[in-house]
Amino acid sequence: MPTGGFDINELKRRMQGATQSLKHELGGLRTGRAAASMLEPVQVEAYGSHMPLNQLATVSVPEPRLLSVQVWDKSMVKAVEKAIVDSNLGLSPATEGQVLRLRIPELNEERRKELVKVAHKYAEAARVAVRHVRRDGLDTLKKLEKSSEISEDDQERLAHEVQKATDATILEVDQLLAAKEKEILTV
Repeated sequence: MPTGGFDINELKRRMQGATQSLKHELGGLRTGRAAASMLEPVQVEAYGSHMPLNQLATVSVPEPRLLSVQVWDKSMVKAVEKAIVDSNLGLSPATEGQVLRLRIPELNEERRKELVKVAHKYAEAARVAVRHVRRDGLDTLKKLEKSSEISEDDQERLAHEVQKATDATILEVDQLLAAKEKEILTV
């Protein structure tokens, strides 16, 4: 069957990119326990660009409710501190030399609801990304049909495939969100 250079698997890979990104972002949303991954989304203004925190410091979990951030370069301590404070994680570093200690407070009801809202925002961004990929795919198919590289039947069949991939990916996004929401709301 001619597909005129249209690759449904490439489209699926791009959609998976959105769910991978969502997993990463949701991993950064904290529950009541300390996890080094909480700081993964933190970007630090360093050396004239934005860098992930883990490229400037070692993050460890000395206790279940404590994170320790060992900043390698003394001149970067303030920048790392600022990035953590600005990250909306609700953490305030206690700094001793090049080590930042982050106590993980118990989550109160209000903070849990806030985190659930953030999780929903991340999930919506992932859904939008998936829909963009779908739109690109459908546009490509229309162009291929218009230029007679594929038949109308092929265009419809492939469009159906694109929609199936979209539905499956959106379902995965919803499942990831539901699992994270449950984790956040479990006291």
